[in-house]
Amino acid sequence: GFHWIAPAGLRVCSQSYSNRLLRYIMVQRVGAAVQARVGFLRDNNIPIPVVGGLLFAVLTTVLFLGLDLRIGFDMALKEPMMLAFFTTIGLGADFRLLVKGGPRLLIFGTVCVLYLIVQDGLGLMAALSMDLHPLVGLLSGSITLSGGHGTGAAYAEQFADVQNIAGVMELAMACATFGLILGGLIGGPVAGRLIRMHGLESASSHESAVRLEEDKDHTPISADTLLWCLFVILVCLIGGLFLAKAFGGAAFTLPGFIWCLMIGVGLRNLEHLVPKIAVHRPTLDMVASMSLYIFLAMALMSLRLWELLSLAGPLLVMLLIQTGGMALFASLVTFRAMGGNYDSAIIAGGHCGFGMGATPTAVANMEALTHRYGPSPQAFLVVPLMGAFFIDFLNALVIQGYLALPLFGF
Repeated sequence: GFHWIAPAGLRVCSQSYSNRLLRYIMVQRVGAAVQARVGFLRDNNIPIPVVGGLLFAVLTTVLFLGLDLRIGFDMALKEPMMLAFFTTIGLGADFRLLVKGGPRLLIFGTVCVLYLIVQDGLGLMAALSMDLHPLVGLLSGSITLSGGHGTGAAYAEQFADVQNIAGVMELAMACATFGLILGGLIGGPVAGRLIRMHGLESASSHESAVRLEEDKDHTPISADTLLWCLFVILVCLIGGLFLAKAFGGAAFTLPGFIWCLMIGVGLRNLEHLVPKIAVHRPTLDMVASMSLYIFLAMALMSLRLWELLSLAGPLLVMLLIQTGGMALFASLVTFRAMGGNYDSAIIAGGHCGFGMGATPTAVANMEALTHRYGPSPQAFLVVPLMGAFFIDFLNALVIQGYLALPLFGF
């Protein structure tokens, strides 16, 4: 649930998980209904949870600005849904596919590093041209857009301590929020335009040979397959959070979702030796979509859009420049570097998702695209692996490279 905070302090709380899930599912269904009836959203492949979540965020903003009425949300299910989503990514990652897609992953990694450099360069030049502190340029670059809220909060705290910049945390959170919204809005139009302009089609046989023999199991989803899938996911979640806590004090730490994903990868590749632990693929895909949709709906419907309205004009200009830069880079560089084919267009749409927002947004973009145009197993292999495993590490290297410039005084 959520609670209403009226001027007089009126508060109504709902404590049951069933009520919480009901509201998030209703938001998703409203998004589906609106997308089906609004041609622009449908034609540009805007993900359903993005539509529903943003509609609710706009509603809460109108209530806040017009009636001074706040709607707060219980986010207890948000992290479990995110962890479940990344676990399903791990449970679908076959090392044999990684070897097969290794060269493309390497190329995509190079493209991502190049974009991180461009992204921070755009932010820096925009900040300097408007006589803002250069660190504001980095905060409106890869720190918050490719890095997200977590990376933004970490660097904002560091900048506040070292450079004493006022309001730096609010600035970082606003940039990350803006990026999350735009990442879900531009990925579909960018990839859809590439597909239509070049007349691209999903290959009919499509390396669903990518799924190899394991997909000979075409049995339908049942209670047994669902229960076993949930059991395996819970094992990964418990083990991942335990490892995250156990290694929390180490010099190099990994977030909990990475540990969950890694355990999922281990179990997935153990299936070749112990077939009995195999998870039913269609059931896994269903749980992955469900957890992703609920997570994104929760993340977007709880956005405080009115905080973006308080941003200064120059910052909005910088963020709009970053949006245009991401769309152009994905269209002209990502698409061509990845081969200029159908898979490359889907990857470009995914790159918009985590280049401006987060990996779940990238996957939502690709799901909306493939639902309309056809499957792209390579994109669903390359983009989540890059977004979950490598982008944060690469981003940290690029950020430290910029901070080493004499301009910043670190």
